Amino acid sequence: MRSALPRWAGPLAVKAAVFITVMCCALAALLGVLVHVSVTNQTVGQARELALSRLQDATRAYEAGDRLLPGAGVDPKGLPAPLRSMAVAGERGTMVSTHLGRPTMWAAGPAAGRRALAVAVDYSQQSRTIAALDTSILWSSVLAIGATVLVGAFAMTRVTQRLHGTAQVARRISAGDLDARVNDPRTKDLTRPQDEVAAVAAALDSMASSLQGKLLSEQRFTADVAHELRTPLTGLHAAAELLPPGRPTELVRDRVAALRTLTEDLLEISRLDTGREKLEADTEELGALAGRVVRVSGTDTEVRIVRDALVETDRRRLERVLGNLVANAHRHGRPPVVVTVNGRVVTVRDHGDGYPSYLVAHGPQRFRTEGGATGHGLGLTIAVGQAEVLGARLSFANAVDGGAIATLMLPSVEVR
Repeated sequence: MRSALPRWAGPLAVKAAVFITVMCCALAALLGVLVHVSVTNQTVGQARELALSRLQDATRAYEAGDRLLPGAGVDPKGLPAPLRSMAVAGERGTMVSTHLGRPTMWAAGPAAGRRALAVAVDYSQQSRTIAALDTSILWSSVLAIGATVLVGAFAMTRVTQRLHGTAQVARRISAGDLDARVNDPRTKDLTRPQDEVAAVAAALDSMASSLQGKLLSEQRFTADVAHELRTPLTGLHAAAELLPPGRPTELVRDRVAALRTLTEDLLEISRLDTGREKLEADTEELGALAGRVVRVSGTDTEVRIVRDALVETDRRRLERVLGNLVANAHRHGRPPVVVTVNGRVVTVRDHGDGYPSYLVAHGPQRFRTEGGATGHGLGLTIAVGQAEVLGARLSFANAVDGGAIATLMLPSVEVR
């Protein structure tokens, strides 16, 4: 099971923290190695010079036949074999090794009879100094890395929190809340430095404002057109009723009726767009309401009641939703069309070619149809809008064995 991370601890924050930690560790290791090498070379160099100086004094005493100083001797016990071989070959050299359990700096040179004259200098103090230095480097590196990671995490937290807020606003806009804005303080105060996050926030706010303006213009245009058409269409309908019976009259009346239906749909959409629709809720028996919708539609639609329920809803709006779904199933699908009531869930299914892919993915779009279908795409748009007013959820899918399925899930239901 994945552990829950803080809201700001997304992949960006985690990657930034890992990057900062790795870079700090690499930098601390590099500086530690450089300091260690420099100090060690200096310490070893000083110890080597001391050992060679004492070797020189011991050589003068040995050549003069005087008594050798303490720590000097010919082929002393503990002299490293490589250093002895070098001295026997006629060269001088130094080497650090452990002698009598203590670090020792050896210096050796040639002596008579293919022997080695060597001097041992205690190297314990220098060894402890280097060990203490390494410990100090380690702890200072740990402290520096910890402080850098904390500062970096604090800085990244502020950035990721701002990005998280921007992403939340973007999701709200995608869900239809065009009033949502980031309102980043940096975009308001031009004297403050404008970073990349502020630029993204400003661009998102500008996009939302532009989108909201265009949508409002479209809504006003739709409402204005519908209102302007309503009056002349009413007169045209009255004039058509006065025409003498005949086939031309039937065609005129049919087209006038279609125009009136389209105009009423546009008016209904404009009212839904304003978001001012109010419910007139009452208790309704869902199975009986579905049967009534089918009878009014005059279509050959089967009603199946798996489990009936009483719901608190607006009868007129619910009838509008189900009526549009049934009409769409008969217009664009193929029989049999089945309306199923199962508690608070109502499904309308046909056995045609199914919904277009864009409709299943994004929902219905007004004035968009595919595959040579007739209509203006307003019926399902109105159904979705009225479902939102009811507080219901309307979804669209295609059956595996063919056909379109519209599912309406109503809220606040009491099962009988």
